[in-house]
Amino acid sequence: MAEYDTISKHLIQTYPADFVRFTLGRADVEIRAILDPEIPMVETRLTDSLIRVWIDGEEVLVHTEFQTTDSRDTPMPIRMASYIIRLIEYYGLPVYSHVIYLRPDAGRRDEGLYLQKHPDYPVVVRYKVIRLNEIDGQDIVEGGHPGLLPFAPLMKRPAGMTSEEWLRQCIRRTDAVSLARAEKANFLGGLAVLSGLAYDPNTITSIISQEGLMDAIMRESSFAQYLKEQGVKQGIEQGIEQGIEQGIEQGIEQGIEQGIEQGIEQGIEQGIEQGIEQGIERGIQESIREALAVRFDAGVAGQFADRIAVIDDLQRLKQLLHAAVQVNNLAAFQRVLDAEA
Repeated sequence: MAEYDTISKHLIQTYPADFVRFTLGRADVEIRAILDPEIPMVETRLTDSLIRVWIDGEEVLVHTEFQTTDSRDTPMPIRMASYIIRLIEYYGLPVYSHVIYLRPDAGRRDEGLYLQKHPDYPVVVRYKVIRLNEIDGQDIVEGGHPGLLPFAPLMKRPAGMTSEEWLRQCIRRTDAVSLARAEKANFLGGLAVLSGLAYDPNTITSIISQEGLMDAIMRESSFAQYLKEQGVKQGIEQGIEQGIEQGIEQGIEQGIEQGIEQGIEQGIEQGIEQGIEQGIERGIQESIREALAVRFDAGVAGQFADRIAVIDDLQRLKQLLHAAVQVNNLAAFQRVLDAEA
């Protein structure tokens, strides 16, 4: 889950005021400094974000941790108590700590409290828990805090709006933010990656492509390589899954005549082989479409999508991928595609 952590840390360091006002629920906050997240004690610890702010007439530390899942090795209350005590000891300032859960099903049992239940030696350490799926996303979209927009698809959508409609609205609102071209591409790329915690990757890429934003993201976003790898990975996984299912069905049919056990065994073997081959084919098909969209007009290049999708010959797909990368225009690619038909 390192990619989600990286994006979250980048956004909070770029837009510290947006996150501080969001976590504290206050607008009267002055950002003083973004501090080194490392706590140089006996055992070095790294926090996700540490910001020194001025609020209510004093300096305080706003500490934030991002979690995609529940903390497994060390329970979150113990981790947070450790961070808070170390920060108080090192900086000598009040600490306002928060944990933000990104995935919809994460942190449900986190009460924001470390409690040592001993009658003579009680210890209580509190922190604030923020589950994004419980936050009204429309307030963020309309709230004028652009640094939070890439997280909006993970938040609660307006009543009566489908999940796809909400994702599209979040993408459009993010695209409307006034930013330099490369920075906006990173902004949208971050939204696309984070959205993967709650949405099917095909839905995300489909909406981004329909909005005419895929070209900018794949050309200029630092997250482009990750998005490409996810697309190929998904194609292989889907291909293997479909192949195994088909193989098992074929094996069972053969098993009626040759024996159920032998049929299932053959079906699984055939399914794995067929699945791997289908996964590779899907990955190459996606690479062809991406190469055409990046090098030429994405809308015009889309006209070849249906023809490419039905090609199941691996050698032919490889030839078309070479053509997609090397030809000078779409007309030349169409001639190669027609010649291979």
